[in-house]
Order: sequence, then structure tokens, then C-alpha cells
Amino acid sequence: MKDTICALATPPGGAIAVVRVSGSDASAITEYIFSKPLKDAKGYTIHFGQVINMDGVELDEVLVSVFRAPYSYTGEDSTEISCHGSPYIIQSLLELLIMNGARQAEPGEYTMRAFLNGKFDLSQAEAVADLIASSTQTTHQMAMSQIRGRFSQELADLQAQLLQLTSLLELELDFNDQDVEFANREQLSELMDKVEEHISQLVDSFQTGNAIKNGIPVAIIGAPNVGKSTLLNALVGEDRAIVSNIQGTTRDLIEDTTQIDGITFRFIDTAGIRKTQDKLERIGIERSLKAAEKAKIILLLTENNQPFPEIDVRNDQIVFQVINKCDLSLPSSSYLYHRQPEGRLFHISASSGDGMSLLRKALVQESSLGAKLDMSHSVVTNARHYNALFQSLNALKRAKQAFVDQLPTDLVAEDLRQCLHHLDEITGSKITSDTILHTIFSTFCVGK
Repeated sequence: MKDTICALATPPGGAIAVVRVSGSDASAITEYIFSKPLKDAKGYTIHFGQVINMDGVELDEVLVSVFRAPYSYTGEDSTEISCHGSPYIIQSLLELLIMNGARQAEPGEYTMRAFLNGKFDLSQAEAVADLIASSTQTTHQMAMSQIRGRFSQELADLQAQLLQLTSLLELELDFNDQDVEFANREQLSELMDKVEEHISQLVDSFQTGNAIKNGIPVAIIGAPNVGKSTLLNALVGEDRAIVSNIQGTTRDLIEDTTQIDGITFRFIDTAGIRKTQDKLERIGIERSLKAAEKAKIILLLTENNQPFPEIDVRNDQIVFQVINKCDLSLPSSSYLYHRQPEGRLFHISASSGDGMSLLRKALVQESSLGAKLDMSHSVVTNARHYNALFQSLNALKRAKQAFVDQLPTDLVAEDLRQCLHHLDEITGSKITSDTILHTIFSTFCVGK
């Protein structure tokens, strides 16, 4: 944390590059290689000049932006050098900074310093990576919401309520020799129910959030040579899978993602399901069935006069029955291609595109996430957050059961502390005994 660090902050290959310098000596080190003084430069100012190498030769004309602690991304003194995007210029500039006292930043070190300097908590820091990786409007909005602290505020509200519970019970433990009840049992029970409901909503949102972030998994299942690979190519808009009349061509899973009306789908082309003695093909079929188990949507594919394959389906899975190669028996003007079908039976030609628009529309409608998003609460997209919330929920349930069973107060309080601990893991905050004591003595008049 005492080192001054430097690194390229923009992707290579652009016309302009930005090199970021952060640390207590950021201005001084940048001034060593810059043609103008920066020591007394005010924050949020930009300075035009030249970078001069060790031989006194001009390397490039640049703009240097100056930021003063704590009003920078890292919370430290920082400079950002905007130079031309030549790999030679960038490498030479970094070498000059390092020769004058900076060091190369480690991966993620700028954001780590921002967290350690209190610019944001762990969940907000993780949202920076989500923002960079966002590929849709929805994922962008969720990342921005988390960076701005909405999720952190929800967790802080939950922690405040849990602290109230824990403090009341801890207070009783301090006065257990006097047989005093500071906590109204009915009110405590209602508060625990309220907190449990809120945490449960966050836990349940992970399935939706994961689908938004990584794409809704859609498995294409069918017998060999019914057009699964052709359908995959038609859905993703490119020749992703090999198309052949030879049965058993696809022996491994082929996966690709695409967006339809702003929703990301992860399509999985699978090996054809049939009875076979080929060992490799059997392995492919087993993988197909496993892919179907994990998929949210299954496109069960066949062709005219052929039965649909039989597979096990969960209650929460959506199954589309799709009859392919209909161009061999139906003209392009057929109403079957253009009219919304009853149920989930579709007639298509993956090769000609007939009926594909109706199938795409149905995919969006059936898997539309808008109705499933409860915008009054955050949507959990991070597996680490989900695990911590799940553990917190279990601890709260134990506390509730212990409360109902009238177990000793210290056992209830311990489970509530565990609940708080797992919420702390998400944001990186610390709920200590001192925090609980402060809550007790700032809220209640004890020992007046």
C-alpha cells in the first residue's frame, strides 16, 4: 500500500492509451518524466506537455490528469497519462515510471486499494468486474446499481435489524442473574420472520441473476440427423456447428451464446439420442442427457412423421416441441410458420428460416426475465454472494427454531452472530463485539 504503482488502464490496440499512476509519490514520479511541474497542481486538472526519456529526448506529447487523495478512484494521489497507443510508446512510458520509483501494479490492485481505502465495499468492488464484462442493458444496469451501493444498502439494513435482535439478546445475557427480559418475544419473532423473508428473496433471485449474467441455458435435444446443428447455427447466426447427413456427427457438446431482444441465451447442441454400440457416441449421448438436466429450456427436436425423443423433464423446465425440415412438406406461406401455436409445438425449417422468428419470439416470451425481476430488491448474480446469503439464511433459521423451542438465549444469540458474520463476508465489513455493545448502549438506557 505504500508503493506507487503504474499500469496501462486501457485495452491495447487503440489510437489513445491511458497509463494510470497511483500512490503518495504519483505526482512526483510523473513530474520526473514530464515537461511541466505537477507537485503543486490541483486535483481535477489536466496538463498538456511532453514525456521526456532518460536521454532528454521527447517520447510523446501527452495529457496528464491529476487527482488528489481522497478524491480519486483509489483514494490516493493519482495521475493518468493519456498518450498515443503505440506499443513502443506505452512500454517506454511504463519503463520510465518504474525507473523513477513506481512499480508495475498487480492484477486488480487499483480496485483493491480503493476497497482498502474505504472508497467502496467488497460487493461494489466485485461489481466493477461485472460492469466491464456487461454485454446487455440488463447486466449493465445491475452492475451500475451494485456499484452505486444499492445491494450494500440492503445488506446494511438487514445487518441493522439483526444487530437489534442480537443486542437485545446479548443484553439479557449480561443480566441473566437478574432474570430480566429486555426483548419482547413476539416482536423478536416478527422481526426474524421479516429478515428471513428478505434474505430468502435475495437467495431465490440468484437463479434469475445467474441466467441474466451468463445466459439462459437452452439444450437442443433430438435424434441424429434431425437438424440440431443447423438449428444451432440458425439461432446464433453463424456456422458454429458442423452440419452433415452422417448420423452421429456431433459427439460432444457445442455451446454458443447469442442475444435475442436483449436477453442472452446459451444454446447447447448435443449428440443425437439413439441406441448405438459406438462407445464414443454413447458418451456423447450421456452428455446430452446431462445437458438437458441442467438446461432451463429444452428444444425437443424431430422431423415430420418421427416421434419426439423421450427424456426426463423437471417441473421447472420449459420444453418446446419443434418439428424441423417442414420446408419439405409445407410452403413458406403456411400459417404454421407464422401463427402463434397452441401450447409449445412449433413447425420450422432451420435451413430456410421458415418459422424461426416465431420460435425466437416464444423463447423471449417464455424466458422473459422482466416479470421475474423484483426491482424492489437487488438481484444476486455472484456465486460468492449467493453462498454467503445461503449460509446466513440457514443460521437465521436455526436461531428461529431455537427461539421457538425456547432454548437458552446464548444459543439463539450465537446463531444470530453467525447470520451477521456471513453477511459481513459479502461486503467485507466487520461486526464485532464492540459494534454490538455500541448498539446496546446507544439505543437503550442501561445503568442510568
